[in-house]
Amino acid sequence: MAKSKLKNPILDELFNSFSNINSKKDWYKIFEDLCTIQEIKDMALRFEVAKKLNEGLSYQVISEQTGASSTTISRVAKALGYGEGGYKLLLRKKD
Repeated sequence: MAKSKLKNPILDELFNSFSNINSKKDWYKIFEDLCTIQEIKDMALRFEVAKKLNEGLSYQVISEQTGASSTTISRVAKALGYGEGGYKLLLRKKD
């Protein structure tokens, strides 16, 4: 796997700080401070699209169910197929 284009010491420190967070309440606080409401909604939509793609649903059905554009669905599909595996990490079932 290639080195991330984002990797830098500040992001390393931020990501290390994330490992200390265990409660959903605290995650809401963090995301509301770090991101705009629209950015959070966009991430949630992309995650929902990834779940539906992972279930094998068609672009048309996903668009109808989520309101996502074909461009968004295509980008998520590309990341699922050829990305770094981030969506796959999020989609793994917890035992």
